[in-house]
Amino acid sequence: MSILIFAGILVGIFCCCDSSDGQNNPPASEKVSLEDKTARAARVTPSTRQLAWQELEFIAFIHFGPNTFTGRQWGTGREDPEVFNPTQLDTDQWVSVCQDAGMKMIILTAKHHDGFCLWPSRYTEHSVKNSPWKEGKGDIVADLATSCRKAGMRLGIYLSPWDRHEHTYGDSPAYNQYFINQLEELLTGYGEIIEVWFDGAYGEGPNGKRQVYDWDAYYRVVRRLQPDAVIAICGPDVRWCGNEAGKTRDSEWSVIPMLPEEEFREEADPAFGRMMEDGHLMDLGSRDRILKASRLAWFPAEVNTSIRPSWFYDPAEDDKVKSLDELLEIYYGAVGGNAVFLLNLPPDRRGLIHENDARRLREMGQALEATFKENLALNAQARASEIRDGDLRYAAQKILDGNKDTFWMPNDGTTSATVEIHLDGKKTFNIIMLQEAIQQGQRVESFIVEAWKSNTWEEFARSTTIGYKRLLRFDDVTTDKVRIRFTTSRVCPTLSNFGLFYRRNDSPIR
Repeated sequence: MSILIFAGILVGIFCCCDSSDGQNNPPASEKVSLEDKTARAARVTPSTRQLAWQELEFIAFIHFGPNTFTGRQWGTGREDPEVFNPTQLDTDQWVSVCQDAGMKMIILTAKHHDGFCLWPSRYTEHSVKNSPWKEGKGDIVADLATSCRKAGMRLGIYLSPWDRHEHTYGDSPAYNQYFINQLEELLTGYGEIIEVWFDGAYGEGPNGKRQVYDWDAYYRVVRRLQPDAVIAICGPDVRWCGNEAGKTRDSEWSVIPMLPEEEFREEADPAFGRMMEDGHLMDLGSRDRILKASRLAWFPAEVNTSIRPSWFYDPAEDDKVKSLDELLEIYYGAVGGNAVFLLNLPPDRRGLIHENDARRLREMGQALEATFKENLALNAQARASEIRDGDLRYAAQKILDGNKDTFWMPNDGTTSATVEIHLDGKKTFNIIMLQEAIQQGQRVESFIVEAWKSNTWEEFARSTTIGYKRLLRFDDVTTDKVRIRFTTSRVCPTLSNFGLFYRRNDSPIR
Protein backbone atom coordinates (compact mmCIF):
# COMPACT_ATOMS: atom_id res chain seq x y z
CA MET A 1 0.00 0.00 0.00
CA SER A 2 2.87 2.37 0.82
CA ILE A 3 0.89 5.35 2.02
CA LEU A 4 2.25 8.75 1.04
CA ILE A 5 0.58 11.30 3.25
CA PHE A 6 1.95 14.78 2.92
CA ALA A 7 1.65 17.54 5.48
CA GLY A 8 -0.45 19.82 3.32
CA ILE A 9 -3.25 17.27 3.14
CA LEU A 10 -3.59 17.06 6.89
CA VAL A 11 -3.42 20.82 7.28
CA GLY A 12 -6.18 21.13 4.71
CA ILE A 13 -8.30 18.55 6.47
CA PHE A 14 -8.59 20.64 9.59
CA CYS A 15 -8.93 23.91 7.75
CA CYS A 16 -11.91 22.73 5.74
CA CYS A 17 -13.68 20.11 7.79
CA ASP A 18 -14.39 20.27 11.52
CA SER A 19 -13.82 16.86 13.09
CA SER A 20 -15.53 17.72 16.34
CA ASP A 21 -19.15 17.09 15.26
CA GLY A 22 -20.29 19.29 18.11
CA GLN A 23 -17.70 18.13 20.62
CA ASN A 24 -16.57 20.42 23.38
CA ASN A 25 -13.58 21.71 21.41
CA PRO A 26 -12.94 25.42 22.00
CA PRO A 27 -10.04 27.21 20.31
CA ALA A 28 -6.99 27.18 22.58
CA SER A 29 -5.56 30.69 22.89
CA GLU A 30 -1.78 30.93 23.04
CA LYS A 31 -2.17 33.00 26.24
CA VAL A 32 -3.96 30.26 28.14
CA SER A 33 -1.93 28.46 30.83
CA LEU A 34 -0.70 24.89 30.37
CA GLU A 35 -3.07 23.73 33.12
CA ASP A 36 -6.02 25.28 31.32
CA LYS A 37 -4.92 23.78 28.02
CA THR A 38 -4.56 20.29 29.45
CA ALA A 39 -8.00 20.64 31.03
CA ARG A 40 -9.42 21.68 27.66
CA ALA A 41 -7.69 18.74 25.98
CA ALA A 42 -9.27 16.38 28.50
CA ARG A 43 -12.73 17.65 27.60
CA VAL A 44 -12.47 17.11 23.84
CA THR A 45 -14.64 14.09 23.08
CA PRO A 46 -15.25 11.70 20.17
CA SER A 47 -18.16 12.00 17.78
CA THR A 48 -20.72 9.22 17.78
CA ARG A 49 -19.22 7.78 14.61
CA GLN A 50 -15.69 7.85 16.05
CA LEU A 51 -16.81 6.10 19.22
CA ALA A 52 -18.63 3.37 17.25
CA TRP A 53 -15.57 2.90 15.03
CA GLN A 54 -13.21 2.53 18.02
CA GLU A 55 -15.41 -0.23 19.44
CA LEU A 56 -14.74 -2.35 16.33
CA GLU A 57 -11.16 -2.81 17.63
CA PHE A 58 -9.88 -5.33 15.05
CA ILE A 59 -10.69 -5.01 11.34
CA ALA A 60 -9.52 -6.35 7.97
CA PHE A 61 -8.09 -4.82 4.82
CA ILE A 62 -8.55 -6.60 1.47
CA HIS A 63 -6.11 -5.63 -1.32
CA PHE A 64 -7.26 -7.33 -4.52
CA GLY A 65 -7.10 -6.40 -8.20
CA PRO A 66 -4.90 -6.67 -11.30
CA ASN A 67 -1.79 -6.46 -9.09
CA THR A 68 -2.79 -9.85 -7.68
CA PHE A 69 -2.23 -11.35 -11.13
CA THR A 70 0.69 -9.25 -12.40
CA GLY A 71 2.92 -9.52 -9.33
CA ARG A 72 3.09 -5.74 -8.91
CA GLN A 73 2.27 -3.81 -5.76
CA TRP A 74 1.57 -0.54 -7.58
CA GLY A 75 -0.01 -1.02 -10.99
CA THR A 76 0.72 1.29 -13.89
CA GLY A 77 -2.89 1.77 -15.00
CA ARG A 78 -2.06 0.19 -18.34
CA GLU A 79 -2.95 -3.37 -17.31
CA ASP A 80 -5.38 -5.17 -19.60
CA PRO A 81 -8.62 -5.99 -17.70
CA GLU A 82 -8.20 -9.48 -19.19
CA VAL A 83 -5.58 -10.24 -16.53
CA PHE A 84 -8.22 -10.09 -13.81
CA ASN A 85 -9.79 -13.54 -13.69
CA PRO A 86 -10.14 -15.16 -10.24
CA THR A 87 -11.34 -18.73 -10.66
CA GLN A 88 -12.95 -19.40 -7.25
CA LEU A 89 -13.70 -15.97 -5.84
CA ASP A 90 -15.73 -16.39 -2.65
CA THR A 91 -16.44 -13.35 -0.50
CA ASP A 92 -18.25 -15.57 2.00
CA GLN A 93 -14.89 -17.24 2.61
CA TRP A 94 -13.24 -13.85 3.19
CA VAL A 95 -15.85 -12.97 5.80
CA SER A 96 -15.63 -16.38 7.49
CA VAL A 97 -11.83 -16.12 7.79
CA CYS A 98 -12.13 -12.63 9.27
CA GLN A 99 -14.73 -13.74 11.77
CA ASP A 100 -12.53 -16.67 12.81
CA ALA A 101 -9.94 -14.08 13.87
CA GLY A 102 -12.48 -11.93 15.73
CA MET A 103 -12.55 -9.09 13.20
CA LYS A 104 -15.65 -6.91 12.91
CA MET A 105 -15.23 -5.03 9.61
CA ILE A 106 -13.69 -5.50 6.16
CA ILE A 107 -12.34 -2.57 4.14
CA LEU A 108 -12.10 -3.40 0.43
CA THR A 109 -9.74 -1.66 -2.00
CA ALA A 110 -12.51 -0.93 -4.48
CA LYS A 111 -10.00 1.01 -6.60
CA HIS A 112 -6.24 1.11 -6.08
CA HIS A 113 -3.75 3.45 -7.79
CA ASP A 114 -4.01 1.57 -11.10
CA GLY A 115 -7.58 2.87 -11.47
CA PHE A 116 -9.10 -0.60 -11.98
CA CYS A 117 -12.55 -0.77 -10.36
CA LEU A 118 -13.83 -3.87 -8.59
CA TRP A 119 -17.36 -2.75 -9.40
CA PRO A 120 -18.86 -1.98 -12.85
CA SER A 121 -18.45 1.79 -12.63
CA ARG A 122 -20.45 3.79 -15.15
CA TYR A 123 -17.57 6.26 -15.48
CA THR A 124 -14.76 4.06 -16.80
CA GLU A 125 -14.20 0.96 -18.89
CA HIS A 126 -11.25 -0.01 -16.70
CA SER A 127 -13.21 -2.31 -14.41
CA VAL A 128 -14.51 -5.81 -13.80
CA LYS A 129 -17.11 -5.30 -16.52
CA ASN A 130 -14.35 -5.73 -19.12
CA SER A 131 -12.68 -8.67 -17.42
CA PRO A 132 -13.32 -12.37 -18.14
CA TRP A 133 -14.45 -12.89 -14.53
CA LYS A 134 -18.16 -13.78 -14.64
CA GLU A 135 -18.06 -12.75 -18.31
CA GLY A 136 -17.93 -9.11 -17.25
CA LYS A 137 -21.13 -9.30 -15.23
CA GLY A 138 -19.56 -9.47 -11.77
CA ASP A 139 -19.40 -6.92 -8.96
CA ILE A 140 -17.03 -7.70 -6.10
CA VAL A 141 -18.22 -4.77 -3.99
CA ALA A 142 -21.79 -6.08 -4.22
CA ASP A 143 -20.70 -9.64 -3.44
CA LEU A 144 -18.76 -8.55 -0.38
CA ALA A 145 -21.57 -6.27 0.82
CA THR A 146 -23.97 -9.21 0.63
CA SER A 147 -21.55 -11.51 2.46
CA CYS A 148 -20.99 -8.93 5.19
CA ARG A 149 -24.71 -8.35 5.71
CA LYS A 150 -25.39 -12.10 6.00
CA ALA A 151 -22.70 -12.51 8.65
CA GLY A 152 -23.25 -9.28 10.59
CA MET A 153 -19.86 -7.92 9.45
CA ARG A 154 -19.42 -4.18 8.80
CA LEU A 155 -18.15 -2.88 5.45
CA GLY A 156 -15.64 -0.16 4.60
CA ILE A 157 -14.39 1.17 1.26
CA TYR A 158 -10.90 2.22 0.10
CA LEU A 159 -11.03 4.45 -2.97
CA SER A 160 -7.64 5.68 -4.17
CA PRO A 161 -7.62 9.35 -5.15
CA TRP A 162 -4.55 8.63 -7.30
CA ASP A 163 -5.63 7.07 -10.59
CA ARG A 164 -2.88 6.13 -13.03
CA HIS A 165 -5.37 5.07 -15.71
CA GLU A 166 -7.90 7.90 -15.84
CA HIS A 167 -7.05 10.41 -18.59
CA THR A 168 -8.52 13.38 -16.70
CA TYR A 169 -6.09 12.93 -13.78
CA GLY A 170 -4.05 16.15 -13.59
CA ASP A 171 -6.95 18.21 -14.93
CA SER A 172 -7.99 18.93 -11.36
CA PRO A 173 -11.63 20.08 -11.80
CA ALA A 174 -12.45 17.33 -14.29
CA TYR A 175 -10.81 14.57 -12.27
CA ASN A 176 -12.32 15.73 -8.99
CA GLN A 177 -15.76 15.39 -10.56
CA TYR A 178 -14.83 11.93 -11.87
CA PHE A 179 -13.69 10.89 -8.40
CA ILE A 180 -16.85 12.26 -6.79
CA ASN A 181 -18.97 10.37 -9.32
CA GLN A 182 -17.27 7.10 -8.35
CA LEU A 183 -17.49 7.91 -4.66
CA GLU A 184 -21.23 8.47 -5.03
CA GLU A 185 -21.60 5.11 -6.79
CA LEU A 186 -19.93 3.30 -3.92
CA LEU A 187 -21.76 5.17 -1.18
CA THR A 188 -25.24 4.73 -2.66
CA GLY A 189 -25.26 1.27 -4.21
CA TYR A 190 -24.05 -1.08 -1.49
CA GLY A 191 -25.81 -0.38 1.77
CA GLU A 192 -24.21 0.98 4.92
CA ILE A 193 -20.52 1.91 4.75
CA ILE A 194 -18.76 2.38 8.09
CA GLU A 195 -15.32 3.62 7.00
CA VAL A 196 -14.15 5.48 3.90
CA TRP A 197 -10.37 5.13 3.55
CA PHE A 198 -8.40 7.72 1.56
CA ASP A 199 -4.63 7.66 1.28
CA GLY A 200 -2.48 10.54 0.09
CA ALA A 201 -0.60 8.99 -2.83
CA TYR A 202 -0.48 11.27 -5.85
CA GLY A 203 1.35 11.86 -9.11
CA GLU A 204 1.25 13.80 -12.35
CA GLY A 205 -1.45 13.27 -14.92
CA PRO A 206 -0.97 12.63 -18.65
CA ASN A 207 -0.82 16.41 -19.14
CA GLY A 208 2.19 16.62 -16.81
CA LYS A 209 0.22 18.51 -14.18
CA ARG A 210 -0.08 17.45 -10.56
CA GLN A 211 -3.63 16.68 -9.50
CA VAL A 212 -5.02 18.89 -6.72
CA TYR A 213 -7.54 16.88 -4.73
CA ASP A 214 -10.73 18.63 -3.60
CA TRP A 215 -10.83 17.03 -0.15
CA ASP A 216 -13.56 19.34 1.07
CA ALA A 217 -15.89 18.22 -1.71
CA TYR A 218 -15.05 14.55 -1.08
CA TYR A 219 -15.89 14.90 2.61
CA ARG A 220 -19.22 16.55 1.85
CA VAL A 221 -20.19 13.59 -0.32
CA VAL A 222 -19.39 11.12 2.46
CA ARG A 223 -21.22 13.14 5.13
CA ARG A 224 -24.28 13.48 2.89
CA LEU A 225 -24.51 9.87 1.74
CA GLN A 226 -23.03 7.90 4.65
CA PRO A 227 -23.25 10.16 7.73
CA ASP A 228 -22.24 7.36 10.11
CA ALA A 229 -19.03 6.56 8.23
CA VAL A 230 -15.66 7.71 9.53
CA ILE A 231 -13.35 9.28 6.96
CA ALA A 232 -9.92 7.80 7.59
CA ILE A 233 -6.24 8.61 7.03
CA CYS A 234 -6.60 11.61 4.69
CA GLY A 235 -9.76 12.53 6.52
CA PRO A 236 -10.95 14.26 9.69
CA ASP A 237 -12.09 11.27 11.76
CA VAL A 238 -9.26 8.70 11.92
CA ARG A 239 -5.50 9.14 11.48
CA TRP A 240 -2.75 6.83 10.35
CA CYS A 241 -0.54 5.66 13.21
CA GLY A 242 2.53 6.51 11.16
CA ASN A 243 4.02 3.28 9.80
CA GLU A 244 2.98 0.09 8.04
CA ALA A 245 4.76 -2.30 10.40
CA GLY A 246 2.14 -2.30 13.16
CA LYS A 247 4.35 -0.35 15.58
CA THR A 248 2.56 1.73 18.16
CA ARG A 249 3.35 4.49 20.63
CA ASP A 250 3.70 3.86 24.34
CA SER A 251 1.38 6.85 24.87
CA GLU A 252 -1.29 7.14 22.16
CA TRP A 253 -3.37 10.26 22.68
CA SER A 254 -6.64 10.56 20.79
CA VAL A 255 -6.69 14.32 21.39
CA ILE A 256 -3.94 15.99 19.42
CA PRO A 257 -3.10 19.58 18.48
CA MET A 258 -3.81 21.09 15.13
CA LEU A 259 -0.80 23.33 14.58
CA PRO A 260 -0.74 26.43 12.36
CA GLU A 261 0.22 25.49 8.81
CA GLU A 262 3.64 27.19 8.92
CA GLU A 263 4.63 25.41 12.13
CA PHE A 264 3.10 22.17 10.85
CA ARG A 265 5.30 22.24 7.75
CA GLU A 266 8.41 22.87 9.82
CA GLU A 267 7.72 19.92 12.13
CA ALA A 268 6.34 17.46 9.60
CA ASP A 269 8.20 14.83 7.65
CA PRO A 270 6.24 15.11 4.37
CA ALA A 271 6.64 11.40 3.64
CA PHE A 272 5.07 10.39 6.92
CA GLY A 273 2.42 13.02 7.45
CA ARG A 274 3.67 14.33 10.79
CA MET A 275 3.75 10.89 12.38
CA MET A 276 7.53 10.28 12.43
CA GLU A 277 10.36 12.18 14.12
CA ASP A 278 14.03 11.13 14.09
CA GLY A 279 12.98 7.70 12.86
CA HIS A 280 10.50 7.19 15.70
CA LEU A 281 6.77 7.64 16.06
CA MET A 282 6.23 11.27 16.95
CA ASP A 283 4.81 12.37 20.28
CA LEU A 284 1.47 13.84 19.25
CA GLY A 285 -0.56 14.61 22.35
CA SER A 286 1.68 15.28 25.35
CA ARG A 287 1.52 18.44 27.42
CA ASP A 288 4.50 19.82 25.50
CA ARG A 289 2.61 19.38 22.24
CA ILE A 290 -0.70 20.82 23.34
CA LEU A 291 1.00 23.86 24.87
CA LYS A 292 1.79 25.03 21.31
CA ALA A 293 -1.65 24.18 19.93
CA SER A 294 -4.04 26.74 18.53
CA ARG A 295 -6.75 24.09 18.25
CA LEU A 296 -7.33 20.55 19.50
CA ALA A 297 -9.20 17.69 17.85
CA TRP A 298 -10.26 14.14 18.66
CA PHE A 299 -8.24 12.24 16.06
CA PRO A 300 -7.75 8.57 17.04
CA ALA A 301 -5.18 6.22 15.52
CA GLU A 302 -5.53 3.26 13.19
CA VAL A 303 -2.61 0.81 13.12
CA ASN A 304 -2.22 -0.98 9.79
CA THR A 305 0.04 -3.73 8.53
CA SER A 306 -0.20 -6.77 6.25
CA ILE A 307 -0.22 -10.41 7.29
CA ARG A 308 2.47 -10.89 4.60
CA PRO A 309 5.38 -8.67 3.54
CA SER A 310 3.35 -7.31 0.59
CA TRP A 311 -0.12 -5.78 0.34
CA PHE A 312 -1.21 -7.67 -2.78
CA TYR A 313 -0.85 -11.44 -3.03
CA ASP A 314 2.47 -12.86 -4.12
CA PRO A 315 2.84 -16.68 -4.26
CA ALA A 316 6.49 -16.32 -3.22
CA GLU A 317 5.23 -15.15 0.18
CA ASP A 318 3.05 -18.16 0.98
CA ASP A 319 5.59 -19.21 3.61
CA LYS A 320 6.12 -15.66 4.93
CA VAL A 321 2.86 -15.18 6.80
CA LYS A 322 3.38 -13.42 10.13
CA SER A 323 3.66 -15.75 13.10
CA LEU A 324 0.98 -15.97 15.77
CA ASP A 325 3.30 -14.27 18.25
CA GLU A 326 3.93 -11.39 15.82
CA LEU A 327 0.21 -10.84 15.24
CA LEU A 328 -0.60 -10.99 18.93
CA GLU A 329 2.21 -8.54 19.70
CA ILE A 330 0.69 -6.06 17.25
CA TYR A 331 -2.81 -6.71 18.59
CA TYR A 332 -1.82 -5.97 22.18
CA GLY A 333 0.07 -2.86 21.11
CA ALA A 334 -2.75 -1.53 18.93
CA VAL A 335 -6.09 -2.61 20.42
CA GLY A 336 -4.46 -2.58 23.86
CA GLY A 337 -2.89 0.81 23.20
CA ASN A 338 -5.90 2.99 22.30
CA ALA A 339 -5.98 2.28 18.55
CA VAL A 340 -7.82 0.12 16.02
CA PHE A 341 -5.87 -2.71 14.39
CA LEU A 342 -6.29 -2.92 10.58
CA LEU A 343 -4.74 -6.14 9.22
CA ASN A 344 -4.41 -6.70 5.48
CA LEU A 345 -5.38 -10.11 4.05
CA PRO A 346 -4.62 -10.33 0.32
CA PRO A 347 -6.77 -12.86 -1.57
CA ASP A 348 -4.81 -15.11 -3.93
CA ARG A 349 -5.32 -15.61 -7.66
CA ARG A 350 -8.21 -17.97 -7.01
CA GLY A 351 -9.99 -15.16 -5.16
CA LEU A 352 -9.60 -16.87 -1.76
CA ILE A 353 -7.72 -16.01 1.41
CA HIS A 354 -4.84 -18.48 1.17
CA GLU A 355 -4.88 -21.53 3.46
CA ASN A 356 -1.76 -20.38 5.33
CA ASP A 357 -3.25 -16.98 6.11
CA ALA A 358 -6.60 -18.51 7.06
CA ARG A 359 -4.92 -21.01 9.39
CA ARG A 360 -2.95 -18.25 11.13
CA LEU A 361 -6.05 -16.12 11.60
CA ARG A 362 -7.94 -19.07 13.03
CA GLU A 363 -5.09 -19.60 15.49
CA MET A 364 -5.19 -15.94 16.42
CA GLY A 365 -8.93 -15.99 17.02
CA GLN A 366 -8.63 -19.10 19.17
CA ALA A 367 -5.80 -17.56 21.21
CA LEU A 368 -7.74 -14.35 21.84
CA GLU A 369 -10.94 -16.20 22.70
CA ALA A 370 -9.12 -18.49 25.13
CA THR A 371 -7.50 -15.51 26.85
CA PHE A 372 -10.48 -13.18 27.11
CA LYS A 373 -13.40 -15.58 27.58
CA GLU A 374 -13.23 -15.29 31.39
CA ASN A 375 -12.85 -12.02 33.27
CA LEU A 376 -11.42 -13.05 36.65
CA ALA A 377 -12.65 -9.79 38.17
CA LEU A 378 -16.28 -10.48 37.27
CA ASN A 379 -17.59 -11.15 40.79
CA ALA A 380 -15.30 -8.69 42.55
CA GLN A 381 -16.17 -5.68 44.68
CA ALA A 382 -14.66 -2.28 43.89
CA ARG A 383 -13.97 0.62 46.26
CA ALA A 384 -12.56 4.05 45.45
CA SER A 385 -10.77 6.72 47.43
CA GLU A 386 -13.70 8.97 46.50
CA ILE A 387 -16.66 9.18 44.15
CA ARG A 388 -18.08 12.25 42.53
CA ASP A 389 -20.22 14.15 45.07
CA GLY A 390 -20.95 10.83 46.79
CA ASP A 391 -23.26 10.01 43.87
CA LEU A 392 -23.64 6.23 43.40
CA ARG A 393 -24.02 6.74 39.65
CA TYR A 394 -20.23 7.21 39.71
CA ALA A 395 -19.44 4.47 42.20
CA ALA A 396 -16.36 2.29 41.72
CA GLN A 397 -18.56 -0.79 41.22
CA LYS A 398 -19.53 0.64 37.82
CA ILE A 399 -16.18 -0.52 36.42
CA LEU A 400 -17.32 -4.13 36.85
CA ASP A 401 -20.87 -3.96 35.44
CA GLY A 402 -19.88 -4.55 31.79
CA ASN A 403 -21.72 -1.41 30.67
CA LYS A 404 -19.55 0.96 28.62
CA ASP A 405 -21.88 3.86 29.38
CA THR A 406 -21.38 3.71 33.17
CA PHE A 407 -18.16 4.68 34.92
CA TRP A 408 -16.39 5.63 38.11
CA MET A 409 -15.38 9.27 38.52
CA PRO A 410 -14.01 11.24 41.49
CA ASN A 411 -14.63 14.91 42.20
CA ASP A 412 -13.54 17.78 39.99
CA GLY A 413 -10.05 18.86 40.97
CA THR A 414 -8.98 15.33 41.91
CA THR A 415 -6.19 14.30 39.56
CA SER A 416 -4.80 11.40 41.60
CA ALA A 417 -7.00 8.72 43.17
CA THR A 418 -7.16 5.00 43.90
CA VAL A 419 -9.57 2.18 43.14
CA GLU A 420 -9.32 -1.17 44.94
CA ILE A 421 -10.75 -4.38 43.49
CA HIS A 422 -11.47 -7.11 46.04
CA LEU A 423 -11.67 -10.44 44.21
CA ASP A 424 -13.82 -13.39 45.31
CA GLY A 425 -10.79 -15.39 46.42
CA LYS A 426 -7.23 -15.58 45.15
CA LYS A 427 -6.82 -15.40 41.38
CA THR A 428 -3.85 -15.86 39.08
CA PHE A 429 -3.68 -13.54 36.06
CA ASN A 430 -1.14 -12.04 33.67
CA ILE A 431 -3.18 -9.48 31.70
CA ILE A 432 -5.02 -6.43 32.96
CA MET A 433 -7.54 -4.40 30.95
CA LEU A 434 -8.57 -0.84 31.70
CA GLN A 435 -10.93 1.41 29.74
CA GLU A 436 -11.62 5.08 30.27
CA ALA A 437 -15.07 6.53 29.68
CA ILE A 438 -13.82 8.29 26.54
CA GLN A 439 -17.24 9.79 25.94
CA GLN A 440 -16.04 12.07 28.77
CA GLY A 441 -12.65 12.62 27.10
CA GLN A 442 -9.20 11.08 27.47
CA ARG A 443 -7.80 12.09 30.85
CA VAL A 444 -5.37 9.65 32.46
CA GLU A 445 -1.66 10.39 31.98
CA SER A 446 -0.13 7.73 34.25
CA PHE A 447 -1.15 4.94 36.61
CA ILE A 448 0.32 2.11 38.67
CA VAL A 449 -1.26 -1.29 39.41
CA GLU A 450 -0.49 -3.13 42.64
CA ALA A 451 -1.31 -6.50 44.21
CA TRP A 452 -1.88 -7.16 47.92
CA LYS A 453 0.84 -9.56 49.06
CA SER A 454 2.20 -10.31 52.54
CA ASN A 455 0.09 -7.50 54.03
CA THR A 456 1.46 -4.83 51.72
CA TRP A 457 0.85 -3.43 48.23
CA GLU A 458 3.37 -4.54 45.59
CA GLU A 459 3.56 -2.89 42.17
CA PHE A 460 3.35 -5.28 39.20
CA ALA A 461 2.49 -2.96 36.28
CA ARG A 462 2.47 0.69 35.30
CA SER A 463 1.70 2.68 32.20
CA THR A 464 0.86 6.10 30.85
CA THR A 465 -2.32 6.67 28.82
CA ILE A 466 -5.43 4.49 28.81
CA GLY A 467 -7.97 5.94 26.39
CA TYR A 468 -10.43 3.50 24.85
CA LYS A 469 -8.50 0.45 26.05
CA ARG A 470 -5.20 -0.42 27.69
CA LEU A 471 -4.01 -4.03 27.86
CA LEU A 472 -0.93 -4.74 29.98
CA ARG A 473 0.90 -8.08 30.07
CA PHE A 474 3.22 -9.26 32.83
CA ASP A 475 4.42 -12.36 34.67
CA ASP A 476 1.78 -14.33 36.59
CA VAL A 477 0.37 -12.54 39.64
CA THR A 478 -1.67 -14.33 42.34
CA THR A 479 -3.67 -12.21 44.79
CA ASP A 480 -7.15 -11.49 46.10
CA LYS A 481 -6.84 -7.68 45.92
CA VAL A 482 -5.70 -5.31 43.19
CA ARG A 483 -5.26 -1.55 43.48
CA ILE A 484 -5.06 1.01 40.67
CA ARG A 485 -3.32 4.24 41.58
CA PHE A 486 -4.03 7.05 39.14
CA THR A 487 -0.89 9.11 39.60
CA THR A 488 -1.53 11.87 37.06
CA SER A 489 -4.62 12.91 35.18
CA ARG A 490 -5.42 16.04 33.15
CA VAL A 491 -8.68 16.45 35.02
CA CYS A 492 -10.39 13.98 37.33
CA PRO A 493 -9.88 10.46 35.92
CA THR A 494 -12.60 8.07 34.79
CA LEU A 495 -12.71 4.30 34.53
CA SER A 496 -15.47 2.51 32.66
CA ASN A 497 -14.28 -1.09 32.51
CA PHE A 498 -11.74 -3.29 34.29
CA GLY A 499 -10.68 -6.87 33.70
CA LEU A 500 -8.16 -9.48 34.77
CA PHE A 501 -7.31 -12.33 32.38
CA TYR A 502 -4.97 -15.26 32.15
CA ARG A 503 -3.13 -16.04 28.94
CA ARG A 504 -1.73 -19.56 28.67
CA ASN A 505 1.34 -20.20 26.58
CA ASP A 506 -0.11 -23.41 25.17
CA SER A 507 -0.29 -23.56 21.38
CA PRO A 508 -3.84 -23.01 20.11
CA ILE A 509 -5.82 -25.83 18.52
CA ARG A 510 -5.03 -26.09 14.80
